[in-house]
Amino acid sequence: MIRIDLKLFVNLARFHPGGTGSGPHEVVEGTTVEQLIEDLGIERDLVKLIFVNGKKAMADQVLRNDDRVGLFPPVGGG
Repeated sequence: MIRIDLKLFVNLARFHPGGTGSGPHEVVEGTTVEQLIEDLGIERDLVKLIFVNGKKAMADQVLRNDDRVGLFPPVGGG
């Protein structure tokens, strides 16, 4: 297992296992962001932006120990 710092923003926060929207989370070594999203029970179309360690990432990125992962839903504004 590896430990990541997971932050789920806006309406995705309810999917965080700790219920707070952010904090440490353990995943199996070799887990991709896509697998993380699936394991959290988030529908893929609810995630618009993925950041790993402050940089935009793709869903196929493999997570590493101590990565900071941020998932953002689609947002509107005007």
